[in-house]
Amino acid sequence: MKDNTKLPGEVLSDSIRGRVWLMAPNGESYFGKGRILLLERIAECGSISQAAKSMKMSYKKAWRLVDEMNQAVAEPLVVSEAGGRQGGGTRITPAAERVIAQYHQLHAALLVFCAEQERILSEFEAKDE
Repeated sequence: MKDNTKLPGEVLSDSIRGRVWLMAPNGESYFGKGRILLLERIAECGSISQAAKSMKMSYKKAWRLVDEMNQAVAEPLVVSEAGGRQGGGTRITPAAERVIAQYHQLHAALLVFCAEQERILSEFEAKDE
């Protein structure tokens, strides 16, 4: 059997690999696994810098991705709060929470679909033998 671990995309079933992106309303940006993970890490860390570090990504790249995502939608997904006594930080907005939920919902549905297609393919192959 051939080693398929270097193929692009995520394993969606034994014989299906793929990638999922949600297109932004402006049609020029997208939300894929990496950007969704960045939003989730920002929510966890309260900091773009810490989120970037946790993903082994430069702060500059993380900031660029956040800026692209914020410009692609009607209301910002990530907002920074000024320092002060509590120290400030960065947080995701309810809009970002909706994008994250939509992505995970789509991904879960895709996994179910791929499992069903895998079952159909295996039945077809079994009949041909």
